[in-house]
Amino acid sequence: MAIARTQGANLVEIAVRYLPRVLHVLRTEGAGVLARKLKRRLQTTPLAIKGPPSLLRLEEPFAPVALPQVEAPLASVVIPIFNQFAYTHHCLCALARAGAEIDFEVILVDDCSDDGSAERLAGYPGVRVIRNRENLGFVGSCNRGAELAQGDFIVFLNNDTQVQPGWLDALVATFGEAQDAGIVGSRLIYPDGRQQEAGGILFSEGSAWNYGHLDDPNKPQYSYRRAVDYCSGAALAVRADLFRTLSGFDAAFAPAYYEDTDLAFRVRAAGYQVYYQPLSVVVHFEGVSAGRDEGAESGLKRFQRINGERFRERWAEELATYGTRGEDLERVKERRVDRRAFIVDNYMVTPDRESGSLRMLNLFRILQCMGYKVTFAAANLEAPQPYVANLQRIGVEVLYRPYVRSIPRYLSARGGDYDLVMLSRADAAAQVIAAAQRHCSRARIVFDTVDLHFLREQRLAELKGDRATRVVAEVRKRQELDLMRQADITLVVSEAERDLLTREASDVTVRVVSNIHQIFGSARPMRERRDLLFIGAFAHPPNRDAVLFLCHEVMPLIRARQTGIKLRVIGADPPSEILNCAAEDIAILGYVPEVAPHFADCRLSVAPLRYGAGVKGKINQSLAHGLPVVATPIAVEGMHLVDGESALIADSAQDFATAVLRLYEDEPLWQRLSDGGLRVMEAHFSFAAAERALREALAVESAP
Repeated sequence: MAIARTQGANLVEIAVRYLPRVLHVLRTEGAGVLARKLKRRLQTTPLAIKGPPSLLRLEEPFAPVALPQVEAPLASVVIPIFNQFAYTHHCLCALARAGAEIDFEVILVDDCSDDGSAERLAGYPGVRVIRNRENLGFVGSCNRGAELAQGDFIVFLNNDTQVQPGWLDALVATFGEAQDAGIVGSRLIYPDGRQQEAGGILFSEGSAWNYGHLDDPNKPQYSYRRAVDYCSGAALAVRADLFRTLSGFDAAFAPAYYEDTDLAFRVRAAGYQVYYQPLSVVVHFEGVSAGRDEGAESGLKRFQRINGERFRERWAEELATYGTRGEDLERVKERRVDRRAFIVDNYMVTPDRESGSLRMLNLFRILQCMGYKVTFAAANLEAPQPYVANLQRIGVEVLYRPYVRSIPRYLSARGGDYDLVMLSRADAAAQVIAAAQRHCSRARIVFDTVDLHFLREQRLAELKGDRATRVVAEVRKRQELDLMRQADITLVVSEAERDLLTREASDVTVRVVSNIHQIFGSARPMRERRDLLFIGAFAHPPNRDAVLFLCHEVMPLIRARQTGIKLRVIGADPPSEILNCAAEDIAILGYVPEVAPHFADCRLSVAPLRYGAGVKGKINQSLAHGLPVVATPIAVEGMHLVDGESALIADSAQDFATAVLRLYEDEPLWQRLSDGGLRVMEAHFSFAAAERALREALAVESAP
């Protein structure tokens, strides 16, 4: 389900829009599952910054504050200061309050202050105070602090700032997530919560614009990582080795202004990129040290005009390609984007809860590697955290209410920007495909089935012998085939589903892009493991049926033949009938945020699915961790698994129990299946395999 609380939303409109889906969930999954889904979807927090930031008041007393004292910092925070002791004190207090998961050091460079700042700050534990013998200005002070920095990353921070929790971890993490990152800058906001800067934009005549200036910082367009022309030196991280290779900030821009912009251009010339990271939030009391009058003939601020001319002369050739003021800022801000993809799914991507979301997240990453800027929206524009922030952190633009009220309305304004529209799952595609056809004139429209819903419903009808379910399956089949005929390309996750569609709809263009997984390998040998593992969210009805079959029919047979074998059941939203299965040898664990330890600890994975469609993420995840699997024929359909070589395949309860007991004790068989499963994952479900398939499906050539 995907029902979210929205500001000012019309309840009647919501009821009409979602009533058919509510009735479907009630019929197929029960009131308990519906209630849990509604509760989770209502717990939405779309705003990255809620109201004014957390600030420390600039008033006495100014008792010294302690900062971390570490021997091997990962990051060095360099703060140049000149007078303004109160601001510096509160900058340090904010640093201490925010803390960080990574180790960092703090270096203060005092540029000949005459208000006693250096003497007072020398008594702050963990703060390294360096005093210039002569006034070096902002550029010289930054460079001197950088010379003494021990960290792999140098973070320049103005003393008229107050950092917010998570700011430093978000900056440094970006260098790991974007391997080409040379500089990463923070989101700057004013003390009243308005946005000061979401990355900088330059124009051909050399003038600059602080993107998002004075606007609401929570708008989607300001809230995702992206490459930018430059970031302000008020809060800016750079690779230490790169900074030194480039000889730091150029002294030509002393004492201050345009040194950060010039560095951004030199970093790009060295083959790196400059990124804005909105999850690093820093309050900036702009103009405290230098004032705001650019036209002043005396004082530090005059160098903004002088150094601006110097910058324009140096980079005139490159700036000539930057366009002029008055152009569409939404295009100009992303001048380095080659392609744009717009993706809609039924609900927010929750990769820790269900397999389809994990596949979608990995599709985002592959599309980014292929040069696409990715914009994503849940069909109902919900925005539950931390999932929105997790996407924004890696550069995915997420649309959400109240800033976007309607996807068709959004596409009517911006649809012409997109080269690719991907509509995932039938319900989302049905809502959006008409608007995509109307407004995305140059985009290729892709219907991503995730699995063939009608096939799953057909198999459920066969299992239950239920006429009503057969009718639902036929309706779903007509819907999905109609969507395939409206789309340019249809994606399925297995050759088995592609072959079925060849028979059912030979006029449809179908390509296979299967599940996508990182391959981890086996963490432990068989004899160091214990227990059986089942993993799968209970919002998906086949998982509920499989666990009931496992607990009521398979486990009693295992128990009768061998005691001491326990079953762990992991999955979000277990209904009461699943919870009631708990026993001495059956643990119903529910939602588990970190599942890797279970893959490392359990002896084998079980997938006793009796109906369903698509490729099963539970099997992929197990095999990717070198954990052998016992599964039904339905569960392994289209997965390239061979009985006895890469999995054990069994259907009836008796055969399934026998296979489990055999694999639980046979170490050579266990090792053969572990190795064979990893080979299948590398060949068919790795990132490399998925990128090849997606490039072929979209006819996008690989980078040279």
